[in-house]
Amino acid sequence: MAYRTDRDIEFLGNIKSENLADLVYVLTHDTDGSKRWTEEITESGYYRQYGTDYHEYWHLIAAEIQAFGANTFATMFRGGQGVPYREVATDVCDKLKVNYNKASSIEIIENNLLMKILSDALDNMSQKELNELAESIGMKQRSLITPEALMGTFQAVFRAGGFKSYQLTLIVVNGVMKALLGRGLSFAGNAALTRTMSILTGPIGWAITGIWTAVDIAGPAYRVTIPAVIQIAVLRQKYLYEEAAKDVEIA
Repeated sequence: MAYRTDRDIEFLGNIKSENLADLVYVLTHDTDGSKRWTEEITESGYYRQYGTDYHEYWHLIAAEIQAFGANTFATMFRGGQGVPYREVATDVCDKLKVNYNKASSIEIIENNLLMKILSDALDNMSQKELNELAESIGMKQRSLITPEALMGTFQAVFRAGGFKSYQLTLIVVNGVMKALLGRGLSFAGNAALTRTMSILTGPIGWAITGIWTAVDIAGPAYRVTIPAVIQIAVLRQKYLYEEAAKDVEIA
């Protein structure tokens, strides 16, 4: 397994080890907590040398993602290299029937994936839950709240970027991880998000469980690539937000 230069995933080289832990867990463990037979990270010399200091071998983590998105025999002919991350992400979007533009940036494609999950979750919510969600994010006229109205608000948040977009990504991904792994993100402990997270966790769980059931028979690779792409989406938002915050401080 060899890392191929990939601008859409190279930002992982700037992520701290503790923030890479959830992604590594997804790559090395199945949803029932058992170790994946096909993973190569924990069998590598890098893992034996650095252990959980994942930042030291981020390229190996990236290579694992590229490899899981590739055909095994094709990978052999590429000298052990997998496919570019964009191909992994768009393949996941295709499998989950996400509407996206192939010419869009990888950030927008990842956001479209999260919006698909969020849309499915809203469709499963009662009017009471929709009203509670609207209240938790500061929307007025709660009696008129519809899934479409909330989606419009969330789409505007994603388009605007910044801290609110990062918060929304945290909420969605935290719900997905709880549904798939039985635990939320290790770095999603912001108390300000607690109420919105609690309202959306159940519906997001139902949505992702339905999606998971539909693709579960499609092949073992999707059991890795779907949660991995979702994890990378939140890491990217975290990285972009923190970089933007640095620029503001310098200015």
